[in-house]
Amino acid sequence: MTQLALPVLTTPPTLPQGTLRIVPLGGLGEVGRNMAVFEIDGKLLIVDCGVLFPEENQPGVDLILPDFSYIEDRMQDIVACVLTHGHEDHIGAVPYLLRHRRDIPLVGSQLTLALVEAKLAEHRITPVLRVVEEGQVLDFGPFQTEFVAVNHSIPDALAVFIRTAGGTVLHTGDFKMDQLPLDGRITDLRHFARLGEEGVDLLMADSTNADVPGFTTAEKEIGPVLDRLFGQARKRIIVASFSSHVHRVQQVLDAAHHHGRKVAFVGRSMVRNMTIAAKLGYLDVPPGILVDMKNIDDYPDHQLVLMSTGSQGEPMAALSRMANGDHRVQVSPGDTVILASSLIPGNENAVFRVINGLLKLGANVVHKGNAKVHVSGHAAAGELLYCYNILEPLNAMPVHGETRHLIANGNLALETGMEPDSVILADNGTVVDLANGKATIVGQVEVGFVYVDGSSVGAITDADLKDRRILGDEGFISVITVVNRSTGKVVSGPEIHARGVAEDDAVFDDIIPKVNEALEEAILAKPDHTAYQLQQVVRRVIGTWVSRKLRRRPMIIPVVLEA
Repeated sequence: MTQLALPVLTTPPTLPQGTLRIVPLGGLGEVGRNMAVFEIDGKLLIVDCGVLFPEENQPGVDLILPDFSYIEDRMQDIVACVLTHGHEDHIGAVPYLLRHRRDIPLVGSQLTLALVEAKLAEHRITPVLRVVEEGQVLDFGPFQTEFVAVNHSIPDALAVFIRTAGGTVLHTGDFKMDQLPLDGRITDLRHFARLGEEGVDLLMADSTNADVPGFTTAEKEIGPVLDRLFGQARKRIIVASFSSHVHRVQQVLDAAHHHGRKVAFVGRSMVRNMTIAAKLGYLDVPPGILVDMKNIDDYPDHQLVLMSTGSQGEPMAALSRMANGDHRVQVSPGDTVILASSLIPGNENAVFRVINGLLKLGANVVHKGNAKVHVSGHAAAGELLYCYNILEPLNAMPVHGETRHLIANGNLALETGMEPDSVILADNGTVVDLANGKATIVGQVEVGFVYVDGSSVGAITDADLKDRRILGDEGFISVITVVNRSTGKVVSGPEIHARGVAEDDAVFDDIIPKVNEALEEAILAKPDHTAYQLQQVVRRVIGTWVSRKLRRRPMIIPVVLEA
């Protein structure tokens, strides 16, 4: 039977000498927050350190980080942090990791580390960087790492092969097998085959598209679609994409150049990342095509393309603000807006809200649902089958994806002939030990969500988010009462004020006598009631009445003062 991570798992045993332990701290059961910790002989190696973007039921949260508590008191044991590529869900939490120890070596390709370095500059952190290339082999303590070129939706992505005394692991990072990539850099299957010949004890493969049959469409098929859309557009063109999607931006630049349009980058991260990509030679910018955002009014609409952030409906991103009418760029009837990205699970409602807002403004909105303006950066089922057959791993542990993706990836491993007990369906915090060619689930460590809210990190709890949801959905009621404990009487109030309850305050007149009666009975029965206990009396009376009478469950804030 496939090994499953179950809620009854206990604290893992002490790690035996010469055994490799793998603990994912994020990226399993979710699309984002990718981070895995490898441990052997007292040393730790980290692969990726990304963020998860909040959903609508997490109001006020900016980012969600991996839970570092498992390694918080072992920062000095970390020999390196390997970053497979430069997407936020793989590098976004690096600044927060380095707050614990600033000299952790960051290992990755040239573009990946350039993007990380720019991010860290905003946090005023100067990192220790180790640039690597495909084919390179480096030792970090008891870990030997070998890097393999893989194709993804950002240049310079790498898989990492880890050799230890406990066994070997191939972590693919995010990848696909586009055989005609825009930059000519394919996933190196010959290198995979050599590793397979050597022996892969554990394969940790990208699962995001494991439930999609066949093969991922080639990036080159997007270029002609964009060219056709640019040729049809008569006014301004706005293209929204991930700020790190260099290949997509290249296609937009090429189409704009072909049709005689200028391009302006919109959004700080877009400007920063594309400046880095162009400087390092990953982005070929036609001479004279770029214009500063400040000067777009100098050009007629039919000569402009705006390359924007906000393809996932992020509230503060440029495209969302355009849809809401509070951005410098005012969308006008006849403008063409192209959402050149796929939907990250959980973002659907936010994206559709942006699309509806743009349509109301008269824009022609083109997205993956009505035109081929985006292809995925992740391997589909057919490509994953190739990997399993080429590598012939002894064990498989699917990573990077929701539960349905992980299960689909595990089923692919079974289809290629792997034994069921060699396929591990883990969760964040599941502890897997690898020794003598066998991977086994040995326990579970507590892994929670760490919320970034403004300048605070980890201060916001799930209880706080529940309060925010209640405030947003149900409103709140404040009740202020003054009592005289010596007489046992209410001398003032209760004054009841409601916000967001959609009722006039006068509706509470009927409950005021019942609050007074309950308070006086409580004081009479027990004169030494604390103020908190009396407040709970008020909360129960008001809450029961509001639930029955108004069919609402607002937040109730009672205040009981003594005269």
